Amino acid sequence: MNDQKKVKPDIKKLKLLMSYWVNHNNEHIHDDERWLHKIEKMGLKKVAVELRKVIELSKEANEHIKLANKKLKKDYASKPEKILKKEKLQSKSSKARAEYESDSFKFRQIGIIRTPYNDDAPYQPVQEDEGDFCIEVDSQYLNGLHKLEKFHYIYVIYYTHRIKQELSMTVTPPWTGGLKIGLFASRSPVRPNFIGLSIVRIRGIVNNKIFTSGLDVFDKTPLLDIKPYIKDLDSKSDANYGWIGEINDYEHLLLHIKGIPHSY
Repeated sequence: MNDQKKVKPDIKKLKLLMSYWVNHNNEHIHDDERWLHKIEKMGLKKVAVELRKVIELSKEANEHIKLANKKLKKDYASKPEKILKKEKLQSKSSKARAEYESDSFKFRQIGIIRTPYNDDAPYQPVQEDEGDFCIEVDSQYLNGLHKLEKFHYIYVIYYTHRIKQELSMTVTPPWTGGLKIGLFASRSPVRPNFIGLSIVRIRGIVNNKIFTSGLDVFDKTPLLDIKPYIKDLDSKSDANYGWIGEINDYEHLLLHIKGIPHSY
């Protein structure tokens, strides 16, 4: 009995560890791929051949870790526990049921975002921000970038992996003098799901790399998706400022929100 009590926490820990291993390995793979491009430009063909093998083996190892984690979840989901979860699910309200079902959502990292920010990042993308901003898409998704360069702007959807603040349905945005509003009426990065969204300008695309204007995320943020920003479809002429327009000197506040330098 004691052994069973010990096994369950260990299994839970192992599931988390394997997910961490995959993400950690992906960071190394992205670094290796970046160096591979540099080495190829240097003309070091033999070195490039060996490094390419390392990258391929690393990706293969990651796939095995994912498979092991999948089998772990399947093998240790005992039948009684499944039945119990189903009974609990049926007895809950629609709100609680939605929260339960959301636990089964899974997202696939398709790349990584590189920015100069390690400890602090702006609240919103600053188009003329200084530094190098680049979205590196994993090689298996390279064909998905075909004709993306025809657009000026893109939506970047990512996993806000460094959020540590506690979730609250009421927030006080900066520069509002203590005004409290609902979370969904704000741009707070602390959301029920750790998903971020930014609109940035495409400066150029080279192979699997999209060079962009300023991004408001930390370096090595996991990339979830990219979508084109389309004129008229994504720009609403009757959009307003909501509660922001009710604040005294809201035009000054907008400068802060947009990250635009100003002297007052």
